[in-house]
Amino acid sequence: MAIGLGVILIIAGLVLAFDVVTLDIANVNDNTLGWILLAGGVIAIAVSLAATRRHTIVEERPVDVERRIR
Repeated sequence: MAIGLGVILIIAGLVLAFDVVTLDIANVNDNTLGWILLAGGVIAIAVSLAATRRHTIVEERPVDVERRIR
């Protein structure tokens, strides 16, 4: 789920950083906000990928000696 959030933040950050859309928010620079959202998206994806744990389960079963493979 964090990967999707990261992608959305990256897209929103690129839109604001490259002035595709101009927001008129008092005391907020659009370019700076865009780069902050872009960095936040990259960090969200990196943390999501780093937190993914892969487990290998090894199950040992007794072998039946009388069973033959044909």
